[in-house]
Amino acid sequence: MMRWMRQWPIGLACLALAGLLIAAMTLAVTLGSVSLHPGTVWRILLHELGQRFGLALLTPDWSIQHYQIVWMIRMPRILLAALVGAGLATVGVVMQAMVRNPLADPYMLGVSSGASVGAVSVLAFGSLAAAGVYAISAGAFLGALAAAIVVYWLARQGGRIEATRLILSGVAVGYFLIGLTSLITLTSGQRDLANALLTWTLGSLAGAQWDHLALPAALLLLGVLWLVLQARALNALLTGDETAGTLGINPHALRRVLFAVISLITGTMVAVSGAIGFVGLVIPHITRMLVGVEHRRVLPVAALLGAIFLVLVDLMARTVLAPMEIPVGVITSLIGGPFFVWMLARKARSVKGFA
Repeated sequence: MMRWMRQWPIGLACLALAGLLIAAMTLAVTLGSVSLHPGTVWRILLHELGQRFGLALLTPDWSIQHYQIVWMIRMPRILLAALVGAGLATVGVVMQAMVRNPLADPYMLGVSSGASVGAVSVLAFGSLAAAGVYAISAGAFLGALAAAIVVYWLARQGGRIEATRLILSGVAVGYFLIGLTSLITLTSGQRDLANALLTWTLGSLAGAQWDHLALPAALLLLGVLWLVLQARALNALLTGDETAGTLGINPHALRRVLFAVISLITGTMVAVSGAIGFVGLVIPHITRMLVGVEHRRVLPVAALLGAIFLVLVDLMARTVLAPMEIPVGVITSLIGGPFFVWMLARKARSVKGFA
C-alpha cells in the first residue's frame, strides 16, 4: 500500500487529504455536548461566508444557540487545531531534515519549552490584560529561538551533530526550561498566571477565538511556501554536509535560517495552543512512510496530515470524558509515547537516513 501511495501525483495526494480534512472538520463541528446535523453545520457556514462577501446565499432557519455553537465556539477552535497541527508537523519535518534524525521534534528538543518560557514571561512581566496574542507570540518566538540555539550548540561535537547528544541536550534543556517556567509563575505574584502555565505545559485549544487565527494562518502559509521552495536544499541536508556542499549549498548558513523560521512557527503555535508534544515526531515519520523523502511531497502532505490529526485529537479531548475536557497535549503524549518507543526499537541501528 505504501509503495502504491508513493506513486500518487502530489496534487492528487493533497486533494485527497484536503477532502479528508474537510470531513474531519465537519465531524468535529457536529459532535460535542450538543450534537448537530452536518446539513445544519454547512448551512450556517455557507450563510456566514456569504455574509462576508455580501451575498445572501441562504435564509437563516436555525436557532441562535446552534449558530453560536457552530460559528462562535467550535469553528474557531477546529480551525486553530488544523493550523497548529499543520504548523507543528511542518516544523518536525524541517527539524528532522536539519539534524538527519527522525527522532527530532520541537517538543523533545526543548523548542516548545523555550516558547512556553517566552510566552509566560510576557504574561508575568507585562500584564495579563494587556498582553495580546502578538506580544505573546513575539515572546514565544524569542524563547523558541534561544532554546533551539542552545540545543544546537550543545549537540555539536567536532563540527557535526551527534544524534544521541542531540536528544539528550534537548531533553536536558527542555526540563530546565519547564522548571524556569514554573519559577517565573511562582515568583510573579499573579494567580491568573497559574492557569496560563497549565495551558502552556499541557496544551489546550479551549477558548479559541476568530482573532487568534490570522497570525498563525499567515505565518504557516508563508512558512510552508518558503520551505517548499527550499525543498532541494532540505533534500541535500539529508545526504550530509559534505555532499550538500558539493551541490552548492552552505549547510551551516541554511541551518541558521531554518532555525529562525521554525522558531517563528513554533513560537506562534505555542502562543495560541501551548506546548503540544509529539505531533512533530509522529506525523513527519508517517508522511515519509507514505510518500517518500522528497520534501516537495513531504512538506504539504505532512501539513495536511498534521491538521487532520490534531482536529481528531481535539475532538477526542472534548468528547471522550465529556463533560470533562482532556488537555490536547495529554492525548498526543499518550499516542506519541508508544510511537516513540516503537521508533527507538526500529532505529536501534545507527540512523543515517529515513526509511
